Amino acid sequence: MSLFILGGCAMTCGPEPAPVVAETAGAPPWPMKSPTAGTTARVMGDAEAPVLKGENWFAGDLEIEAPLPQGYPPPTPPECVEIKTYPVVRRAEVSGSGPTSIGMGNGFWPLFNHIKDRDIAMTSPVEMDYRGMGTDNGQLTAEQGSWTMSFLYRQREQGPEGQAERGVKVQDNPEVTVISIGMMGGYGMNRVNQGLDKLRDVLAKQDRWVVAGDPRALNYNGPQIGFKRRWSEVQ
Repeated sequence: MSLFILGGCAMTCGPEPAPVVAETAGAPPWPMKSPTAGTTARVMGDAEAPVLKGENWFAGDLEIEAPLPQGYPPPTPPECVEIKTYPVVRRAEVSGSGPTSIGMGNGFWPLFNHIKDRDIAMTSPVEMDYRGMGTDNGQLTAEQGSWTMSFLYRQREQGPEGQAERGVKVQDNPEVTVISIGMMGGYGMNRVNQGLDKLRDVLAKQDRWVVAGDPRALNYNGPQIGFKRRWSEVQ
């Protein structure tokens, strides 16, 4: 799939990308063009930008306890909305269909054993891509469609692309521009739908950017972090 940014010359080509937004005409404060890879543009919310201490990101009481891939943009604070561009990142992926709650469990252990076998340290976030999901009043459901769960390599040089063991596929996800809202609380489809509803409301109030791809969620914390302090993004 290719993404053309209307009124400009940027084009992204490659495998099916994560959720994307394309540019039309409009007025500030929305950016006139896509941020450069690894950067963000705040369009809603006045929370302070997250702070990087060592390899960990902090925002208020929230912490991301594993490093992000090199070149990844900073996380979006809860209740803030940003346009952000992600660089090419190497992912270990497991795909499937059916209930996403079961899929998250079934995908986690093959991916965890994959990075363990390759001696790759855990990074954050765990990415969940949703494709062709059925909708009920604009809500994602798991009755049809498919999902991909991904662990991210911190550096592309850490391992080759290709089919790996246990149904894991390693490939590069292309550079992509998204609209993202920061979330706080437990993970799952309900949280994703809450975020998507807010993003739809924000997008409806401007005319510069339009949706051009499927949703995804970025889950930053592991199970050792309590539900109330889990940090995520819906894009």
